[in-house]
Amino acid sequence: MKKNVYVGLHEDAYGGMTPTGLLVKDAWVFNILPESQDCKGWTREQLLALNEKVIAAWAPHGSMVSNLPPDVSARHTLIHDAAITKARALGWPPPMDDED
Repeated sequence: MKKNVYVGLHEDAYGGMTPTGLLVKDAWVFNILPESQDCKGWTREQLLALNEKVIAAWAPHGSMVSNLPPDVSARHTLIHDAAITKARALGWPPPMDDED
């Protein structure tokens, strides 16, 4: 039986506009992973361990971008804005969620 593994951020839907893609990008934001690591081939267990690290990195900031220090906020904007631009070019339909 083939083990389920992540396709990698660059092969993920619309360039990573999924919960796992968001996790990888946030790991980049906090320098938990280098931007060259897209987690291709990672197992569920590896992604869960990464998730714990990302949650711990967000915790001091209340999981809010507005609470990030300026350098980390700038990195967040750079990474996520580039991802959104790429996703839109690939036809990504942004969520129509008025609750955010």
